[in-house]
Amino acid sequence: MTKKILLLSFLGLAMGFGGQAQESISQPALAKELARMAHWDQIAAYIPQGPYKEWSKKKWRTFKDSVFTTHHQRCDEIFVQYGYPGFDQVGKEGENNFWLMVQHSDHAPDFQQKILTAMKEEVDKKNANGRHFGLLQDRVNLNTGKSQVYGTQVTYNMKICQAYPKNLADSATVNQRRATVGLEPLEVYLNDMSSMHFEMNREYYEKKGVTEPTLYKIPSAKD
Repeated sequence: MTKKILLLSFLGLAMGFGGQAQESISQPALAKELARMAHWDQIAAYIPQGPYKEWSKKKWRTFKDSVFTTHHQRCDEIFVQYGYPGFDQVGKEGENNFWLMVQHSDHAPDFQQKILTAMKEEVDKKNANGRHFGLLQDRVNLNTGKSQVYGTQVTYNMKICQAYPKNLADSATVNQRRATVGLEPLEVYLNDMSSMHFEMNREYYEKKGVTEPTLYKIPSAKD
């Protein structure tokens, strides 16, 4: 399994990718456009694959910046015309694709915050994915110098291959907050991230003598 396939498989599991063949949506053309945009977003968001591996770092960075900037501008236009595109307009996959590109608009935190505010109304109406809201909320908070609410944005202890949250507020009650937006317990999420990170960097860790990721104990219902 390649690194890119592994990443996309995990994103599909953790972030709610889903087919929309059986869905009745009001904006099918927009859904198709978002799918095309998301294709390029996924290429730009991760490490270079295929012919892109031959590009210089400068050329790759220019490409990434161009994709994210162009998508930010187009998503802003879509938002002005349609509001936050929820399940009723573009289906679950289309909503996922729009959110994903907003998530990657870190160069425009004011834009991310604007979308987050509108997204909350759709989540409350069950017309958008609550998990996506939690992920974007944390992204916005970190991009504006605040603490995370749900602990979805992580970094890694490279000595033992273990994920941990960046700048998390009130860790004692984080799982209660995560449950309100449909997120699994933080320990489960971090273990998934650690396992994915290990597979992506197996050669590096094996050279260091690390043969598996370091995982957290999963809390029981009694904890």
